Amino acid sequence: QVQLVESGGGLVQAGGSLRLSCSASGSIFSIKAMGWYRQAPGKQRELVATIISGGSTNYANSVKGRFTISRDNAKNTLYLQMNSLKPEDTAVYYCNAVVAPVNYWGKGILVTVSS
Repeated sequence: QVQLVESGGGLVQAGGSLRLSCSASGSIFSIKAMGWYRQAPGKQRELVATIISGGSTNYANSVKGRFTISRDNAKNTLYLQMNSLKPEDTAVYYCNAVVAPVNYWGKGILVTVSS
């Protein structure tokens, strides 16, 4: 079992920055990959960024060059640095951890970008 708790969301103006954090606990030694997903109102949940155990990262085209995913293993924490935010980045952001074959999810945190 893995428990994930997101923090750092909120309201920001377009062009601003936010850093999301995801604190992991439980069987964290079994985590093979972690990531951030988001779901905007009326839309399906979509991948934002992922990072695997070796450190390789992957980003959605819509956030490349603006968002950075990172992981601090000593603190059992996943981060998402979001810069140059746009109104279309408004969504509930979810932290994800993969312990094959199970996906674990946080409860999500709201990010609102005003124009």
